[in-house]
Amino acid sequence: MDLNRIVRLVGNMLLRSLVNIGLRKGLALLGRRDGRAGRAVTPGDARALAKKARKAARITRRLGR
Repeated sequence: MDLNRIVRLVGNMLLRSLVNIGLRKGLALLGRRDGRAGRAVTPGDARALAKKARKAARITRRLGR
């Protein structure tokens, strides 16, 4: 494999792991918000989170090209 492909592969793996970590931290923050630990995620929160996940996936796909 050439160097460019290796760098791109490593970059994609790093970005995916960062996105996963960010989503987990975001879910944890949603659970702690309003001082109520373990609060159920509202449909609005779920939509916003799904929108962010789609955006992150789109960015990851573009970087992979």
